[in-house]
Amino acid sequence: MSTPDIRVEKGHADPEEVAAITAILVARAATAPEAPAAHATHQNRAGWRRLEREPGFRAPHSWR
Repeated sequence: MSTPDIRVEKGHADPEEVAAITAILVARAATAPEAPAAHATHQNRAGWRRLEREPGFRAPHSWR
């Protein structure tokens, strides 16, 4: 016997419930993803630097 593609981790699902979830997942996977607009990629980025993402040490000979 082969292993099932979908497994219920907690609780008990009826075969109809598993079929409904499978249909939703297949329908969602079949839809083509929307292409993001070219100008929208830069609008989501903040215009300032986040200090927690900066390296903790800068060499004395470097500048910004």
